[in-house]
Amino acid sequence: MKIINLDETDSTNEYCKRVGRGDLIVTAVRQSAGKGTKGRSFCSGEGGLYVSVMRHNTGYEADEAFKIMINACVAVCRTVESFKVKPVIRWANDVLVNGRKICGTLIENTFSGNTISRSIIGIGLNVNNVLTAELKDIATTLSSELGNPVDLDRVRTVLLKNLAKEYTVADYKKYIDWLGSEVILKTSSGEKRATAVDVDWDGGLLCIIGGSLKKINSAEVSLRL
Repeated sequence: MKIINLDETDSTNEYCKRVGRGDLIVTAVRQSAGKGTKGRSFCSGEGGLYVSVMRHNTGYEADEAFKIMINACVAVCRTVESFKVKPVIRWANDVLVNGRKICGTLIENTFSGNTISRSIIGIGLNVNNVLTAELKDIATTLSSELGNPVDLDRVRTVLLKNLAKEYTVADYKKYIDWLGSEVILKTSSGEKRATAVDVDWDGGLLCIIGGSLKKINSAEVSLRL
């Protein structure tokens, strides 16, 4: 797969969209307009690892989209783990270390009928970048956790190697240590307390709410109660 390494771009995902064709990996030293989920901006200063992987004709049906999320999140977790740091997945696509976010994933799929014709996997992993004051309580970096700078090229090599593999729901759930615990679900209709039970094959979070088992497909999960 072709790899393009950039000093700066607005967003590696947007760069992939502009290229349009062919399978591609794009990395950037900095992003001027990094994107997170729900259209949020993503702080993308020098020292972080910003990568997008674009694949066409993925072979996945539309209802298998969560498999792409699994592959991305587990690849990140195994990369972080290889540096002797313990990662935890906060459903559905954030990776935490010691309760603070170290990585976010933005996946943008294009559909053709009932199949995923193109998938762009964007990953922003905090490695040596300096966090702003407002982020320090909710985010962390690999270098902060280890107490010393980390070889960014080595992190990139390990991550790309892990992204080339496929993983299962069971692999994904190995990095969720909070199943069976009470969480707060932040939805468009407000916050709800729930007991997280399991993650279904299609990515739905199974929860007990008000004594009933329900499947949550869209919400933010707060693990700080």
